[in-house]
Amino acid sequence: MKIVAIPAFNDNYIWTVVDNGRAIVVDPGEATPVAAYLDANDIALDAILLTHKHDDHVGGVREVVEKFGDVPIYGPTEVSELATEVVRDGDTFELWGVDVSVSRTAGHTEEHVSFLMGDALFCGDALFYGGCGRVFTGDYGAAFEGMQYFAGLDDSVRVYAGHEYTMTNLRFAQSVEPDNEAVAAAVEEVAAVLEAGEPSLPSTIGREREVNLFLQADSVEEFKSLRDIRDGF
Repeated sequence: MKIVAIPAFNDNYIWTVVDNGRAIVVDPGEATPVAAYLDANDIALDAILLTHKHDDHVGGVREVVEKFGDVPIYGPTEVSELATEVVRDGDTFELWGVDVSVSRTAGHTEEHVSFLMGDALFCGDALFYGGCGRVFTGDYGAAFEGMQYFAGLDDSVRVYAGHEYTMTNLRFAQSVEPDNEAVAAAVEEVAAVLEAGEPSLPSTIGREREVNLFLQADSVEEFKSLRDIRDGF
């Protein structure tokens, strides 16, 4: 089983899990690049996972389904018009014999969810390499609870976030903690990866413990203070 990053828009990644000529697609905000990849590699579509309602994550769903046929679509209540299987916090289901667990990681949207499939975390816009999503709902408590969930995962869990925001997030962390050696090392590493034309993702939970100030926050108040600064960065 491999996980492929299909670039979309300016900085989105549509993560596509591939095994034996079959695919599970996460947050297909745009249909064209998904169809191009699946067609070019003669891959059939088995399922779609949706983390939240924003159009850059769900805008291509209907077109993908029209082209590749009806498949199970798993997503939270806020995408119930698209999802064939509405999922909630604590739900589990199976794909390809692998357990997939669902956790509510709200704040960015009201019912944003993250999917943990084996050691692969598909977290949409809730967690980024070195950062987190804007709290559009204003519910910083929910967003902090999401960080606590992420912090409770094993270090080895791989973080497949929805956007290539890594360098900006790390530069922000440097502005807050200029003497943080782990962040400085990550900046150099990510710069080289991006220069080579590769995604900086996936990260790991272990790496996030070292460089992600939002994951390190001890309280809602500290989390909100960091998010307020990041919003204006």
